[in-house]
Amino acid sequence: MNKIQIISIIALFAVLPSLAQKSINVTVTNNHAKAKAKVPVVLRLDRYDIDVKTAMVTTEGKEIPCQLDDLDQDGRMDELCFITDVDALASRLFRVNLYDTGTPRSYESQVYVEMLLSNKKIKKNNKQNLYISELTVDKGTNPYWQLHHHGAAFENEMVAYRIYFDHRQTVDIYGKYKKQLELKETQFYPDEKQKAAMYGDDVLWVGSTLGLGTLRGWDGEKPTMLDNVEQRSQKIIARGPIRTIVEVKDKGWIPQGGASDAAPIDMTALYTLYAGRRECNVDVKFSRPASGYKLATGFINVKGSTEFSDGDGLRGCWGTDWPVSAKDSIGHKRETVGLGIYIPNKYIETEEPANKDNYAYVVKPVENELHYKITFCSDNETFGFHSDKEWFAFLREWKDDLANPVRIKLK
Repeated sequence: MNKIQIISIIALFAVLPSLAQKSINVTVTNNHAKAKAKVPVVLRLDRYDIDVKTAMVTTEGKEIPCQLDDLDQDGRMDELCFITDVDALASRLFRVNLYDTGTPRSYESQVYVEMLLSNKKIKKNNKQNLYISELTVDKGTNPYWQLHHHGAAFENEMVAYRIYFDHRQTVDIYGKYKKQLELKETQFYPDEKQKAAMYGDDVLWVGSTLGLGTLRGWDGEKPTMLDNVEQRSQKIIARGPIRTIVEVKDKGWIPQGGASDAAPIDMTALYTLYAGRRECNVDVKFSRPASGYKLATGFINVKGSTEFSDGDGLRGCWGTDWPVSAKDSIGHKRETVGLGIYIPNKYIETEEPANKDNYAYVVKPVENELHYKITFCSDNETFGFHSDKEWFAFLREWKDDLANPVRIKLK
């Protein structure tokens, strides 16, 4: 290397710090007596007077993956997130540099999300090619059969979910054998060769039940579908590398059992899945205060399942059933799954007794928001849980982990 090249490189590194419009020290502290793995750290960017185009996060002198997301799709980044482990009773220091030029840095993705239209010219279920990012339909239109795997599907290496695009809006699940991303290859429908190679598959029949954490109306006796909607939409908000976000919007919805004026309300739900986490966060906002509405969520009563509840927002089951209807059972086997939900107590109206269809809750928003989390495992997993005892112990640990969040200090 000659002298001119050395001088050029030195000059380049001398210039780089000036590109950082904001530099932030972020201290993540775990005051809990248990270590925390794969902790999402999210920073709101509206506190900084900078239109962030790209960012870099370092810790202990090493760069780690981060992600910028424009949640409201107005062309300006709203949040930065990264993922870390934190030892018990310990802290970790991170340096976050925000830049007002450039494009988001590229990292190997740890998550995946897709929406596809069904291409009738292609017969194979795992070779579809009409990728889309969003779809909005008017009242009376049902795109369920026009969308491949019936709605948006998303995954990390451990779990995968999909959301039906119809009046049910059911959350369904896909269980795995190995830790890997595979939806891009299987498209929720693995072929025989992929099954032989231990790719995952649909592991739950949901029908018209609550599936896993589906939000519905409540008529005073039972969950109701989201029928009275002027417009329905699904949109991919974030594609990775460390989290996916899918937006489900119901515009002009009139829920049964709601306020006496029965005025239409808009409901927007964000389904967020982070790398390395089983749970999917469900964050719901309404277009106006909605505390007068009673809604329903929960999960399907899997045939022969055993139930767990702590009576304080944590509930789960473990059971075995066919993952498809009887007429479609050829080529499938009975699947054993563990399901779970955690709803903060302030949103719970009642915990309903189990019936033949569901383990349900009646819930109500606080002001114009409702937040809860869903999770699951498949008995097929080589890395997971294989009995109701193990699964229910995990659910208790999961709630304990959520009840003791890390503390984030910015400087």
